[in-house]
Amino acid sequence: MGRRFHFGHGVDSGRLDRPPDAQRGGATVLVLAIGLVFVLFGMFGAAIAAAGMAGQRAMVAADLGALAGAAKALDGDTMVCASAADIVGRNTGRLVGCRVDGLDVLVTVEVAFTPLPGLTRVATSTARAGPVRG
Repeated sequence: MGRRFHFGHGVDSGRLDRPPDAQRGGATVLVLAIGLVFVLFGMFGAAIAAAGMAGQRAMVAADLGALAGAAKALDGDTMVCASAADIVGRNTGRLVGCRVDGLDVLVTVEVAFTPLPGLTRVATSTARAGPVRG
């Protein structure tokens, strides 16, 4: 007859490959926490990028609005600001200030953006345009 060997020494050998109950699911919680950190970093990175892009859009809209206004400088303040407002609006901005100083035009523009859901901010830029003085 064959010999039977028993290596378990009174321990249920079927339970050796399962973790103790206190450690069950710990890796899942850790992976979820790491995933949440990545999502938060991604959201804040996107918010910073949105702010930078809105600032650039505001600068471009202000520059173009000031140039458009300066092209109409001889037509009077009303035409200057109307032309600037048209160009600023076409560039997703809002004209909040328009001032004519001789042949120079000073334009202030706001561009609204949403960096995070439920949070709206405004980027502002000012530009001046006029003839070259030598």
